[in-house]
Amino acid sequence: MPEAIDLLLSGGTVVTMDPAWTVIPDGAVAIRGPLIVAVGPTAELADRYNARETIDCAGCAIIPGLINGHAHVPMSLLRGMVADQQLDVWLYGYMFPVESQFVDEEFCYVGTLLSCAEMLRGGTTTFCDMYFFEEQVARAADEAGMRAICGQTVMRLPTPDAPSFDEGLERARRFIEQWVGHGRIVPTVAPHAPYTCTDRIYQEASALCRRYGVPLVTHLSETAREVEQSFKEREVTPIRYAKRVGAFDGPCIAAHCVHATEDDIRLLREARAGAVPCPTSNLKLASGVAPYRRLIDAGVRTGLGTDGPASNDDQDMFAEVQLAALLPKGVSGDPTAVPAREALALATCWGARAVHLEHLVGSLEPGKRADVAVVELGRLHSTPRYHYSPDAVYSQLVYSARSSDVRDVLVDGRLLLRERALLTLEEEPIIARAQAIAARVDAFLASRESNLMAKTLALGGVQQAEIFEIQVKALLGPGGEASVERLLRDPAVSISKASARTQYDTYFLFKNRERIRIREDHRTDPGARPEPKYTITLMAEARRGDYPHAIVLSRARYTAPADHTVRFYREYFQPDKVVELEKRRKRWRILYKDHDFAINFDTLLGGGNPGPYLEIKSRTWSSRDAAERAELIGELLALAGVDEGALVKQEYVEME
Repeated sequence: MPEAIDLLLSGGTVVTMDPAWTVIPDGAVAIRGPLIVAVGPTAELADRYNARETIDCAGCAIIPGLINGHAHVPMSLLRGMVADQQLDVWLYGYMFPVESQFVDEEFCYVGTLLSCAEMLRGGTTTFCDMYFFEEQVARAADEAGMRAICGQTVMRLPTPDAPSFDEGLERARRFIEQWVGHGRIVPTVAPHAPYTCTDRIYQEASALCRRYGVPLVTHLSETAREVEQSFKEREVTPIRYAKRVGAFDGPCIAAHCVHATEDDIRLLREARAGAVPCPTSNLKLASGVAPYRRLIDAGVRTGLGTDGPASNDDQDMFAEVQLAALLPKGVSGDPTAVPAREALALATCWGARAVHLEHLVGSLEPGKRADVAVVELGRLHSTPRYHYSPDAVYSQLVYSARSSDVRDVLVDGRLLLRERALLTLEEEPIIARAQAIAARVDAFLASRESNLMAKTLALGGVQQAEIFEIQVKALLGPGGEASVERLLRDPAVSISKASARTQYDTYFLFKNRERIRIREDHRTDPGARPEPKYTITLMAEARRGDYPHAIVLSRARYTAPADHTVRFYREYFQPDKVVELEKRRKRWRILYKDHDFAINFDTLLGGGNPGPYLEIKSRTWSSRDAAERAELIGELLALAGVDEGALVKQEYVEME
């Protein structure tokens, strides 16, 4: 007597992705509850089982649900926000500032709903996430019926859901305890990356993962710059560092690994860590092409991911599979580098190993969860079909099929997409909520992009340094240093501090006459700090006063530590013109008639008149005080014996 089952998918080409790479041309999958109970020829299973419902899959491929091994699913709300930028500009200039303003529980919940709808339509049944307010990601994924590994992000920087990493780790612990044991949701902690974390973060995160039996999620070796910086700061690669701080003490899912060395690959294999490149994102951010063939040949658990929609713009795993097949061919010159069957494996059976779920999903085998996608193969772009080789279906799925060909999707035997209709999510309300949030982000960015002050403030760490700077410059002739010495020896002048330095200034000039200066300041006087000081300063247009001896620069100045490269700031601010200056400077801080002044003796290097120049400066918050100090500067010029003809009513950047 036939055995009762809930569902029979019949008459399709069953691509099992099992260890034997079994393909059944006229096959069926029998499902009872959440499990696959049998896979085989349609006629055989039709005789063995009495199905409560049968779905005709003729002309379709029945494949394991695709596994998106690395994603930031709430970032679907930031899709298309910024493009064509280096990773650091994209991250620090746009993502982090916007996230700090807008990411909250509602953002993460709505963004995840939007992503789940998109992924289900494309045949993805499992995703591994890393973001904030991860309990909202878990909630939305659960409502959608998907399977997910949800990594609560922790960084040493303040995040939208935790002002410190201690609180971030505590939030992760609470989240894990709330969701651990769920049938489809795996809660965990995700130290963002070595360049945003500390040893302690990784060590405590690893301990949390071991305590609750969940995998640790992190980014490793995404860019060449990241690897170079890691060598500079820690003398090891990010992957070697991850091992050092305990990230591999339990199961680990390492996103990207684009620049993994041979030693790194060995470490990943020995640790049984998953390596998850994200082809589209890695290309769009110019991070490079992951060493797919070397990872596979070394036995590393290798999968595929989309990364976040803000750096990919979609969550289409069919596109990632196709790129995983094509890119290694293009960079190696070997058309056999990653065959179609292996490319599909990266998003199915091998992808399941990479995220440590191979015991549940990734292949169509009895006893595994019924996570299944049904893909139409007879559409215009996938016609005709050939059957002479059992491997032909892999080529068709990898090189011809599109995410829009997905007809039906099941997770745990439950239909989530039926005849292209979503059954657990309502698209129109989700789209409306997503667009409403995007409109607020759009208004913020529109205002910021037209305002250098806002763009500078968005980077954080900015302090208002001064309002008025009064200065005068004089071009000194041969023996000009004697004029400075004469001034400093005067009994009315009291020296409070002396220093010597070399300064490298990069000025960004804009059509609205505002300026940004990036300064690298190296002290050279005995006992000075050994490391250079880096600052970024925003300066409004200089307004010249009517004073006889000085220029009043009425400028709201804002200064912050310059903790990024000049290249980063150039790409972020996009100036109309860039001017570079280098000068040798001797500086004396003096007190004259109860007012502070800086006396600079400067020599310019690399173009223009090198000088030397005498520069006298003073800073104040008061316009009335500025006028008084301008008069005192005239007295100081007289003490130095400098006449009106030597005055230069320009700044150095204006002389080039």
